[in-house]
Amino acid sequence: MSAGMKRAFSFTAIVLGYFMALLDTTIINIALPEMTRHFGGTVSQISWVMNSYNLAFAVFILIASRLADQFGRKKVFLIGIILFTLASLFAGFSTNLGTLIALRVLQGLAGAIIVPITIPLTTTTFPKEMHGAIIGIWGAIAGLAAACGPSLGGIITEKLNWQWIFFVNVPLGLLSLILTIFFIKESKDESAGKMIDYAGMFGITGAMFFITYALIKVKDFGWDSSFIFILFTSGLLFLLFFLLTQWKGKAPMLPLSLLRIKAFDGAALTLLVVGAALSNIAILTSFFLTKVMGMTELKAGLILSILAVGSIVSSAVSGPLSNKYGSRLFGAIGVTLIIISTYSLSGLDIHSTVMEVLLRLGAAGIGVGFTMAPVMSSAIRNVPEDKVGISSGVINMTKALGSVLGVAIIVTVLQQNITNQLESARIHAIQTVEQNAKFAPFVKDLLKTTINASGNKEPSGSSGRSGTENIAVIISAQAEVTAAKLSLEQKSAFVASVKDQIQEAERLMPQVNNEIKQSLSKAYSTTFIFASYLLLPGILFALMSDRRRKMGAGVKLSPVVKDAAGD
Repeated sequence: MSAGMKRAFSFTAIVLGYFMALLDTTIINIALPEMTRHFGGTVSQISWVMNSYNLAFAVFILIASRLADQFGRKKVFLIGIILFTLASLFAGFSTNLGTLIALRVLQGLAGAIIVPITIPLTTTTFPKEMHGAIIGIWGAIAGLAAACGPSLGGIITEKLNWQWIFFVNVPLGLLSLILTIFFIKESKDESAGKMIDYAGMFGITGAMFFITYALIKVKDFGWDSSFIFILFTSGLLFLLFFLLTQWKGKAPMLPLSLLRIKAFDGAALTLLVVGAALSNIAILTSFFLTKVMGMTELKAGLILSILAVGSIVSSAVSGPLSNKYGSRLFGAIGVTLIIISTYSLSGLDIHSTVMEVLLRLGAAGIGVGFTMAPVMSSAIRNVPEDKVGISSGVINMTKALGSVLGVAIIVTVLQQNITNQLESARIHAIQTVEQNAKFAPFVKDLLKTTINASGNKEPSGSSGRSGTENIAVIISAQAEVTAAKLSLEQKSAFVASVKDQIQEAERLMPQVNNEIKQSLSKAYSTTFIFASYLLLPGILFALMSDRRRKMGAGVKLSPVVKDAAGD
């Protein structure tokens, strides 16, 4: 078998594992309502099917990278594939929510093993002159996983059942396992030694657990909660302890010399911003499509897939070009395009077309592709060759942390904007009812009660109904109660007047519904604008993510160590 064919099989094994681990971060979301119906429980409880994976992933990713560097990347990668495949199989057979969540923790740990190791496995499989192109393809695979997640999850849930969301990983895992055993060579960081940094593991585990858990729970408790303050404080104390162990320890898992490389720091911070941007766009747009535009979850998922389609195309192009021209300009252009696209999403309203949404999401996806592959390539190119493994762990950890941080911030801002806008719409609707001379007092009371009940919360479900459409039924029911207390002569006149008032209510309440939806649209619009401003530092970070070089001058792929902080 030729060397090229062996590399192709090796790369297939790597991307299958990578695809499987990334797919499970997005495919699960659309099946959560179905899982709620199957297991019961509250939305908060079922959300831990998603949160448990993210928490375990963030906590273990740096440790997994270090252990792979020390004891063999192929060996640790195989452990991750086996654990992920088995956890997926048993998750599909879960009989209760607690078991499913526990298995999702195992999946998260396995995903933390698989994802960061794919980069060093890839760079040791291919010659240096091919790294840019291969990282571009690697980035395209990431986009494909993100693209398949919402749509594949929706199709599987609708046509089969939620269990098959986990079962689909089994053949992927088995194929990756077989190809890894036969075609991937073992590699490790020869300078890492065999001494395990237990203190460092304890420090980074505590830091990532408390910080990530705080970001997950902040939407329930609020940023000013003493509980959240304690969690963040604990996380920072563990982080300080971790840094101290890395500074003083004999065999630190994270060489602090990496943090003195300006390009590496810029790449890590850029991916922190990109992680936040992806989660912000996905969450805000999915809620906007279902809550405001009234789409089904499946249709919204299919539309969101265009985000990743744009990323696939631009990753395949920008990866190879960044080797020739450098990554900093590609990253800066990509982040700028993400910011502009996020801001442009604020222009959507309840009357927007699907094409208007697709164009904005597609542009954002192109921006992600222009950023991810070049910046990831730069992070590898600008560190010592034997530190690629731990470097991959750091930048993947920052991207995961950025995703959780983005959700925590944007959900808080969105909830506040929705509260403000709906309250304004509710007050205006109450005033409109009060000023309407056609309504009898009891009808006004009914309308105000209905508006108060529906006007202080956003519509639920894909229909986007606010609860005011059934007002005629409500008025008729109350009118029957009132009419029963009247004489026949009074009842006849009363019933005639009620018909007129129902007609007036049916004329008025669609306007109220429309105002509520418009207020929701304004809330999302304001949040999209805030999200775009939040991403602005990413442009500066992207410009830091590589050395300045002349266009077309070419790039030497030898490790950049000396004077990296001053480049």
